[in-house]
Amino acid sequence: MSVLGSLARRLGHHAWFGATMRLLVPADRLVGRLTRGRVVALGLVPSLVITTTGRRSGKPRSNPLLYVPDGDGYVVIGSNWGQQHQPSWALNLLAQPAAEVDVKGRRIPVRAEPATGAERDRLWQLLVTEWPAYRTYAERAGDRDIRIFRLVPVGEARPVPGSS
Repeated sequence: MSVLGSLARRLGHHAWFGATMRLLVPADRLVGRLTRGRVVALGLVPSLVITTTGRRSGKPRSNPLLYVPDGDGYVVIGSNWGQQHQPSWALNLLAQPAAEVDVKGRRIPVRAEPATGAERDRLWQLLVTEWPAYRTYAERAGDRDIRIFRLVPVGEARPVPGSS
């Protein structure tokens, strides 16, 4: 892990960090697009760009997310930096579980499976091992159910256009 990655993990617990990162999400999206998904979250943590279908608009919506690998899938969490409301991308996945992820220059169609019970507990442990601040975000979110999804590949990976 890089020095900057270690620093980000320590600072991640502070409310100001989440507020700052929320402001940087548009820049992160741009960097993700320009690097074809190779660099997201400044390369500090394992990240992907998820593209969901807007539940109201029907339009594609892309968001950079931290993930942890789990077998052939990817685990993501709707922590929303500990805010009281669900992130839009998580609500989009609940309405339409088909999505795409850009990971390391590859575009992969996935199906989102909401985690429950013992499986949710197992995935939560993977997530907090990678980003311990998720515990703080869960406290900050209060009674909100923070959703965890396992993104399961459903088709062949292909290069992100322009990544070769």
